[in-house]
Amino acid sequence: MQTIAQIIAQELNVREHQVTATIDLLDNGATVPFVARYRKEATGGLDDTQLRTLHSRLGYLRELNDRRQVILSSIQAQGKLTPELQREIDGADSKTRLEDLYLPFKPKRRTKGQIAIEAGLEPLVEALLADHNADIEALAAGYLNLEAGFSDTKAVLEGARYILMERYAEDAELLRKVREHLSQNSVLESRVIAGKEKEGAKFRDYFEHNEPLAKVPSHRALAMLRGRNEGFLSLSMNADPGAEAGQGSYCEVIISEHLGLKLTDSSVDQWLKTVVTATWRIKIALQMETEFISQMRERAEAEAINVFARNLGDLLMAAPAGAKATMGLDPGLRTGVKVAIVDNTGKLVAHTTIFPHAPQNLWDKSIRTLANLVQMHKVELIAIGNGTASRETDKLAAELIASLKDSQPQLTKVMVSEAGASVYSASELAALEFPELDVSIRGAVSIARRLQDPLAELVKIEPKSIGVGQYQHDVSQSQLSSSLEAVVEDCVNGVGVDLNMASVPLLSQVAGLNKTLAKNVVDYRDANGAFKNRKELLKVPRLGPKAFEQAAGFLRIRHGDNPLDMSAVHPEAYSLVETIAKTKQVELSSLIGNSELLRSIKPQEFITPEFGLPTVTDILSELDKPGRDPRGEFKTAKFKDGVEELKDLKPEMILEGVVTNVTNFGAFVDIGVHQDGLVHISSLTDKFITDPHTVVKAGDVVKVKVMEVDVERRRIGLSMRLDEAIDQSKTQTRAPAQGKHQANKPNQQHKSAQHQSGRPAPKSVPVNAAMGNAFADAFAKLKK
Repeated sequence: MQTIAQIIAQELNVREHQVTATIDLLDNGATVPFVARYRKEATGGLDDTQLRTLHSRLGYLRELNDRRQVILSSIQAQGKLTPELQREIDGADSKTRLEDLYLPFKPKRRTKGQIAIEAGLEPLVEALLADHNADIEALAAGYLNLEAGFSDTKAVLEGARYILMERYAEDAELLRKVREHLSQNSVLESRVIAGKEKEGAKFRDYFEHNEPLAKVPSHRALAMLRGRNEGFLSLSMNADPGAEAGQGSYCEVIISEHLGLKLTDSSVDQWLKTVVTATWRIKIALQMETEFISQMRERAEAEAINVFARNLGDLLMAAPAGAKATMGLDPGLRTGVKVAIVDNTGKLVAHTTIFPHAPQNLWDKSIRTLANLVQMHKVELIAIGNGTASRETDKLAAELIASLKDSQPQLTKVMVSEAGASVYSASELAALEFPELDVSIRGAVSIARRLQDPLAELVKIEPKSIGVGQYQHDVSQSQLSSSLEAVVEDCVNGVGVDLNMASVPLLSQVAGLNKTLAKNVVDYRDANGAFKNRKELLKVPRLGPKAFEQAAGFLRIRHGDNPLDMSAVHPEAYSLVETIAKTKQVELSSLIGNSELLRSIKPQEFITPEFGLPTVTDILSELDKPGRDPRGEFKTAKFKDGVEELKDLKPEMILEGVVTNVTNFGAFVDIGVHQDGLVHISSLTDKFITDPHTVVKAGDVVKVKVMEVDVERRRIGLSMRLDEAIDQSKTQTRAPAQGKHQANKPNQQHKSAQHQSGRPAPKSVPVNAAMGNAFADAFAKLKK
C-alpha cells in the first residue's frame, strides 16, 4: 500500500521527500504562507497553491486511513476478514471504493433478504444457481415456511430473489463496472414539474434538458439543483439514453456478464433474469442516481468555490491608491450623501451629510460644504460608492473638482465598489471602532479606506459578503469559508503588514497570529507606543517563539531600529545579511537598495548549512527592493459622461468599465449605469478560450462595446472584441412594454450574478444569440 506522502507526491508530480518535509512542517504548527516563503529548501520550492492542495489532500487521505482502520476492525470483529479482502481494503484509494467493499459487512436493519435467510431459504438460492435446468417450482415447494410468512412457492421465490439482489448489489467489483459505464454514458435529464411552468419560468432553459451527467458545467449543475430545491424541476439519471422504449438497460448486461450468467429459456434462467432486472432497477439504479447527482453537485460546488476564491484574490490584490487624505462619499437620494474624510493613515478626521439630490436639491450648498472640507483637510482623493445615486454624486464631485482646479489641482475622483460596506457598518468591529458614529457614516469611512488600501479594509468584512462568486449561497458554506479564508491569508501575507498601523482584523490574518494575539499586539502598541523592532513582539502577552517565527517575516516596521525590519527578510536570516554586508565592506543601510552592488553578488558564495540557494536568492532580491508591494499600479475607469442609466446605452457605444465578477461563462463589467453588463466568454477575445480568468480578472479596467440592451429585463450585452459586428436584427434598444409597471428598482453595480443558466455559445453563433442563452437566468437572482 502506498503511503500518504507517495500518493500526494504522485498527484502533484513532485518528489516524495518534498511532501514528507512539508507534512512534518505543517504537523509542527507551520503555516502555509510561512512554509511557502521561508522553507523552500525543505519543500523543494513548492508554491502556496501546491501547498494548499497538499494540505487539503493530506486531510482527506488521513480521514480515509482512519475510516479504513474502523472498517478493518469491524470486519475483523465479525470474523470475516480474509487476506484477500484486507488487500482490497488496503488498496482502496477513495471513500467510495472503501464503502463499496464494506457494504456486505456493514451492520444494517433487517432486510427482506435477511428475513429470507433467517427463514432458511439460502440453500434454495445455491441449488438454483447450481442447476439451471432444475424444476424451480418443485425446489421452491421444499422451502415453505408458514411461520416466517413463506406460505407458497411464489413467496419463497420472491424471498430467494431478494437474497440474490442484496448479494449482487453489495458486490464491490460489480458496482465498479456499473459505475464506470455510467460515468461514460449516463445522461442527466431535467424536466419541469407539471403545473410549475409559469411560476418557475426563470428555469425555462431546463424544462426539457438533457446532457451527459459527467460533463455538466458548474453553473448549469447548480442552476438545475436550485430549480429542483425550489420545487420547479425534477432531475433524474438516464443510464441508457439511446435505448428504445421497453428495451432493457445495458447495465443488466453488465450484471449478467459479471456474474457469468448465460441465460436460456429454462424456468430457472427466466427467474434469474428477473433477479438481474430487479437488482438493477430496485437496488443499483437508485443508488447510482443518488451517487452521481451528488458527485455532480460536489464538482459544481468545488468549481463555484474556486471561481469565488479567484475573484476574491483579485479584488484583495487590487492596487491601492496610497496614503493620501481621502473623502468617502456614500451616495443616497432622500437620505442624503454621507461624507467621511480620513487622513493619510486612514484615521477619521471629519464627517457630515449633504443633500444635493431630490427632494432637497441643495446642490450649490453641498458643493460649498465639500469644498471647505477638501481645503481644510488637504484632500487628494474622492471615493464615490457605486450604489444608488452614484452617477449623480459623481457629477457633483466633477463640479467640485472643476471649482477647485486652481487651489487643489491634484484632486481626483474614483468610483469605488461598496460591496460589503453595509455589512461592515453594522458589524461589531465597526461599532467598537466608531461607537458614536451612525451606521451610514461608517459606510462612508469604509468606502474611503478601501480606495486607500483595498486589502486592509476588505479583511474587516466576511469574505462571503463581498459577493464576487456564482451560486455562493448554494454551496457548502464550511468549504466556502475555508477556501476564502485561505485566500485572505495568502493575500495578506503576500503583501505584508505595517506592524505600527495595522488593525486587529488585518493582523489576525498574519501567519502565526489569531484574533487574540492580534488584539494583544494592538493593546501593547497602544500602551507602549510604536514598535521599534521585530524582537519587541516577543514582549506581547502570549506571543511566544513559535508565533514569532511564523509571523515576524510578514510584519513591517518603517523607520525602526533595524532597516531589515521593513523588508520581507526573516529575522532568522539577519546574520546572513550582516555577513554579506561585511564581506562587501559596506554598512547594512548601504547594502539595502543598492541594486548595482546586489546584482554583482553571487548567491552561491553565501550558501550555508542553514540557508540554501533559494533563501539566499530571495534575500538578495528582497534587499534590492525592500518591502516591495506586489500589487500593481493603481488605475481607475472613466465612465462616459451622459451615460448614467440603461436608457442612455446604445448599440455600438465604446465604453470604459471595471470588471466586477468573473464566472465560468463570462465577465460582468460595471459601466456606470447601475447594472453590470455581461461579456460572454465568446466575446472576451478573438481566440478560443475555455476559462475567462485567462483573459480578465476582477478589478481590471477594460474597454467594451455595447452589443444589445434590454431595458425591460435589465440586461446588457457587451463585447471586448471592439470590431465585432452586431446582429442588425437586434440593434434596437428594447424598451419596457407599453404601460408595464417597472416593479424592480435598478440593481446596484456591485451585486453579483448568483443565477446563470446559459450554455457557452458555439463560435459560429452570433454574440447576440449566445447572449440570449447566457442571460437566460443570469440576473434572475442577484444577491449582494
